[in-house]
Amino acid sequence: MDRPQHYRFHNGEKAALPFAPAEYEARLAGLRRAMAEAGIEAALFTSMHCIAYYSGFLYCAFGRPYGLVVTPEQSVTISAGIDAGQPWRRCHGDNLTYTDWTRDNFWRAVASVAGTGRAIGFEGDHLSLAQLDKLDHFLAPSRRTPIHELAMRQRMHKSEAEIALIRHGAQVADIGGEAIRDAIRPGAREIDIAMAGRDAMELEIASRFPDAEYRDTWVWFQSGLNTDGAHNPVTARRLEPGDILSLNTFPMISGYYTALERTLFVGHVDDASRTIWEHNVAAHEYGMSLLRPGASCAEIAHKINDFLAERDMLQYRTFGYGHSFGVLSHYYGREAGLELREDIDTVLEPGMVVSMEPMLTIPAGQPGAGGYREHDILIITEDEAENITGFPYGPGHNVIG
Repeated sequence: MDRPQHYRFHNGEKAALPFAPAEYEARLAGLRRAMAEAGIEAALFTSMHCIAYYSGFLYCAFGRPYGLVVTPEQSVTISAGIDAGQPWRRCHGDNLTYTDWTRDNFWRAVASVAGTGRAIGFEGDHLSLAQLDKLDHFLAPSRRTPIHELAMRQRMHKSEAEIALIRHGAQVADIGGEAIRDAIRPGAREIDIAMAGRDAMELEIASRFPDAEYRDTWVWFQSGLNTDGAHNPVTARRLEPGDILSLNTFPMISGYYTALERTLFVGHVDDASRTIWEHNVAAHEYGMSLLRPGASCAEIAHKINDFLAERDMLQYRTFGYGHSFGVLSHYYGREAGLELREDIDTVLEPGMVVSMEPMLTIPAGQPGAGGYREHDILIITEDEAENITGFPYGPGHNVIG
């Protein structure tokens, strides 16, 4: 039996992708211009976010490598045989399937498109050292150049189509927030409340995007001590009167992440907690007022630092004040060049989408103990920032019961 190293399995017709073909062609055109300027003859992308950004295909690795090879003439996703024709149906451009019959058939498939002895671009922040050795062995590049920052800079500037999708995501996050708010009551478990929000969002996404694939929408709903970290998983803890709560909804639409995060209390809020909450809300509102074109991420971070220091709250800050949105998730992707931190000098420009999300964590045993966090998504326009998050924040709205 002839068992090929790779082949084309174009099974069925192309499916509707998150964006029109012209959107992907515009992204590839921008990439190819940057490749030409850098003298790169073929680019290999291996991360979920870059492959999805340039092709629309969001892979499930399960221990197998996946790729996208872009040359001046071609754009070809490289996928494992276990996925059959789904990668072909769900990608812009061509698709090549590699088989399991011989080890490293992935790299043989890549080489069949990228060629050998050429100047190769690769994702230096994603490809492991072991896989980099295989790139050198199978492609024998004349030169290899990291391109992850080049791709990240392109992703930071959102197209009109991307912004439209992000708007939908923010609205879906609000719907999940309302479902969670309705489920909050003493005695309810974190997990049950989280499921109510997740189910509401998935139903809404399916209604708005009937041709999409559905995956990865989730909720972190934390209570009491569990609120001290922004990424603490859901537990089966039961809510008690007076508990501080963190509501975090994360709808995922075709690889695009959006978020809503709010502080709430069950039944009542004590005076110490209210004071800290109001300080964080004030920092949140001040921070949103700073999101304007021309402002740098570092400048914004330093100003919010000063604002909190004046209120003797800066020592309770635990992370940066916001980040970019787009093709990213809790387990893949990040546009690290657009985060509101002291060490990021990126200047905000129209078309960027960022969050404002200050958080204060008061250690257990102190008055007002717990984590306080608010989170809105804003689109940078020509002269200001548009807030696309609608769920209310603060003590006037989010003391439940």
